Amino acid sequence: MKAVYTRPKSLRDVKMHYCPGCGHSIIHKLLAFAIDELGIREKTIIIAPVGCSVLIYDYIDCDGTEAAHGRAPAVATGLKRTMPDKIVVSYQGDGDLAAIGTTETLHAANRGENITVIFVNNAIYGMTGGQMAPTTLVGQKTTTTPTGRNPELVGLPLKMCEIINQLEAPYYIERVSVHDVKNVNRARKAIKKALDYQNKGLGYSFVEVLSMCPTNWGVNPVVAAQWVGETMADYYKIGVFRDRGLQQGVK
Repeated sequence: MKAVYTRPKSLRDVKMHYCPGCGHSIIHKLLAFAIDELGIREKTIIIAPVGCSVLIYDYIDCDGTEAAHGRAPAVATGLKRTMPDKIVVSYQGDGDLAAIGTTETLHAANRGENITVIFVNNAIYGMTGGQMAPTTLVGQKTTTTPTGRNPELVGLPLKMCEIINQLEAPYYIERVSVHDVKNVNRARKAIKKALDYQNKGLGYSFVEVLSMCPTNWGVNPVVAAQWVGETMADYYKIGVFRDRGLQQGVK
């Protein structure tokens, strides 16, 4: 039986610029499905900072704006506070969120801003040529760590869910992945929940998505997906770190 591709209405029918096997296209589709299912397209604003996903507003059929490198949470804060009826999504990669944007990330979370942050973790700088990111694993080779990441020189990879979970204000924190069908379905539910919580005015949501970058890892898409499931997910544990909605019986 031939598989049927279902495109969410909020995902534009255009060719994407992402490399074959990249996880961004999957995550875009999951975000579009969530927007459709919640009926929030007309009031959603996507923030695209610097990174591979800088053109996300070309693919999601809703309002969008760019932000300076690492400043998406600050832009999201301004938009949400001036237009509290809008659904504001900060869509960021690991270099943007966990390196140049660390301060903005932590303070927005610490304030409990009623925004949704989708953090795409592919353990490398994708757009600029495959340099080491804050999330690059120990021993992982990149253009700036040709012999592998050495924690004695650059420290250990940052676990952003665990760091944000130390703060009191965030409402929902979960790490998911898109390396296989089971985890894609889980990621879809997490993204929808994060948007739903914002729509209900409940507070700050953070969804980290482990993703593939075959081009900069120097492997084919199948091997990349396997590496996420077998290696990345071993260090970055998939799961719910906090869900106050579940605790409070929010439906």
